[in-house]
Amino acid sequence: MIKLRLKRFGKKREVSYRIVAMKNTDRRDGRPLAEIGFYNPRTDETRLDVPAIVKYLQQGAQPTKTVKHLLEKANVFEQVRA
Repeated sequence: MIKLRLKRFGKKREVSYRIVAMKNTDRRDGRPLAEIGFYNPRTDETRLDVPAIVKYLQQGAQPTKTVKHLLEKANVFEQVRA
């Protein structure tokens, strides 16, 4: 199963995350299938590759709880339903 989840990167106490598509058995910081977004919790900056996210969701990928919340804030699920 493919999951949409966060991959941690950055320095200590200055963490940022990439939103990635990965197999659910892979490690958190392992090699992703695709990098489809960016999230910085310190500045609340979010950049998403919406067409790629929609493609993975239509193929049955499951977002984690945190990624689902970020996608809901960006209204991505409305584009999946359309």
